Amino acid sequence: MKIGILSYHFPPEPAFIPGSLAEELAARGHEVRVLTGFPDYPGGHVYPGWRQRWRHQTHSERLTVRRVPRYAGGDGSAKARMASWLSFAGSVALTGRRYLGDVDALYVFQLPAVTFAAAGLLRLLGRVPTVLHVQDVWPEEEADRAGEARRWSGRLDATVRRIYQEAGAVAVTAPSMRDLVVAGGADPDRVRVVLNWTDERIFRPTEPSRAARRLIRRDGRCVVMHAGTIGVRQGLETAVRAAATLDDRMDLVLVGSGAEERRVRGLAAELRADNVRFVDRRSPLDMPELYAAADYQLVMLRDLPELRGMVPGKLQAALSCAAPVVASAGGDTVALVERARAGLSCPPEDWAALADRFWLASAIPPPARVDMGRRGRDTYLREMSLRAGVDRIERLLHEVSARAATTRR
Repeated sequence: MKIGILSYHFPPEPAFIPGSLAEELAARGHEVRVLTGFPDYPGGHVYPGWRQRWRHQTHSERLTVRRVPRYAGGDGSAKARMASWLSFAGSVALTGRRYLGDVDALYVFQLPAVTFAAAGLLRLLGRVPTVLHVQDVWPEEEADRAGEARRWSGRLDATVRRIYQEAGAVAVTAPSMRDLVVAGGADPDRVRVVLNWTDERIFRPTEPSRAARRLIRRDGRCVVMHAGTIGVRQGLETAVRAAATLDDRMDLVLVGSGAEERRVRGLAAELRADNVRFVDRRSPLDMPELYAAADYQLVMLRDLPELRGMVPGKLQAALSCAAPVVASAGGDTVALVERARAGLSCPPEDWAALADRFWLASAIPPPARVDMGRRGRDTYLREMSLRAGVDRIERLLHEVSARAATTRR
């Protein structure tokens, strides 16, 4: 097949889902054409050594990547984000018809940032068979908080509804997200679950180095580690309060940074939680050894409706590394952990329940923790791996292309 891929981000940005999908589809014999922007995530500035220009293309045997300019504001404001989204949509409209006009099927890596570009491209290409892989939904409270973006939320919702209705198939990253996209206008018969995978070249079982042990462990106590963003969605204040009650039994190590880091550090200092430690952001290449140095990986999401249908990428990374998990979340995240028997879970934003899970985690003997990690890895390979995910997407691309051909006949 000739397969088009539309993605707002693409490697060398940390966008391994569209990047690895493109490589794997090309390796399976398909001709793949990617339409994306110039790399600027997460800082909002184009990477050093890159210059935005038209007609920038790179080629390998079966994979072509076309990059188009977009606004790179860098201040993270709602106005700058919207300018980036709309400028990307304009660039896609100028190049999409010629570049992707003869594809057999189109895959869209659907984030809010790509919505206007996806709608414009579908209009340009007519009835091209499309698989929409929905990664996130537009949360109402974000639109309320965004100020200037508030006036765009209605237009964004209407555009999302239209592309849901026009897509030949909609893939969702968690079972509960299916209800959200159906409520948003998608045909329920065309919605399929395709769980995200992780970068398996990096995240795999390993042994901790001496340096990783020194960084993560202080003594023989149980270590629960949170790796990634310290932001609003994670609600890590709950974890700090829980850990503070177990000062003599376990350590909570937070690796990363984010908008809420100052608040979380302040709470730890206020509670005099000496067992809560902060480690600066590390390269993804370092993370498997840090995972191996800890006893458990902490996966947290706040109790918000749109997060119940979301599975954070750190869960796949932990399971792929055979790391047992403590999950404080609702919906699909906890359901996956419990079904895999890969760790412990509790409801979100309940520090007392999480403290109980921390205590139990510290009491579980090491051999049982190893068994949790092994079961988690088995589940990852079976349900969430690159091979499993690409198999499902490839099947959807064939289905929508065949359905479109039948309709034309």
